[in-house]
Amino acid sequence: MNKATQDRITAALEASLRDGRLSRDEEAGIDRLIEPLADDREGLAFVRNLAFRLARGAIEAHPLDALRWLERIDKAVDHAVSPPARGGKTDEPACAFSPGEDCLGMIRRQLADARHSADICVFTVTDDRITERIIEAHRRGVAVRLITDNDKQFDSGSDIAQMVRAGVPTRFDPDNDHMHHKFAVIDDARLINGSYNWTRGATRNHENLLVFSHPETVRRYAQEFERLWRAFG
Repeated sequence: MNKATQDRITAALEASLRDGRLSRDEEAGIDRLIEPLADDREGLAFVRNLAFRLARGAIEAHPLDALRWLERIDKAVDHAVSPPARGGKTDEPACAFSPGEDCLGMIRRQLADARHSADICVFTVTDDRITERIIEAHRRGVAVRLITDNDKQFDSGSDIAQMVRAGVPTRFDPDNDHMHHKFAVIDDARLINGSYNWTRGATRNHENLLVFSHPETVRRYAQEFERLWRAFG
């Protein structure tokens, strides 16, 4: 990365942190500056180090805003390395399969990209890499809601209690029959759905995952989430 690029990135990050908030225009501008660095490891390291240094300077005065800002810059770097084309912010359907971590990566990217809401309806969550993204979304102001099965919340390795302690609104299916869904509606615009359980073990199974934005399908899943949320209230 040349000095002129470093100066542009530095100026953009400093300006975006000045008021403690990232506007959409600022986000888009920073993304455009970082995306060309996908194959420049030193350049991406420069951006991360700069972001942490700037956040440290702002954290005493505005700790929550500084942390949220740092999370967003860190995600911009992650997206430069691994673009969200497979299950990212796109109107085109995307799919992933396991064994492997493609499904995991798709879920994590969708949660990282959530802006307004994330309604999650899953049998259980035992993969702390997904839990981390759920709690991050909740802490940066995304309206996260979680529905899960009551029989699984106390399983060894379950992360449900951790999310409840973090303040994520959670409701449990009280019935003897299992609530076996594995879907999430992101920003009332994108649907994550498939056989893939949100567990570490699922990375070893033959599983599938879809992300798509068909409005009527997303609407029907959102309605089903609301129905279950009321029923389990």
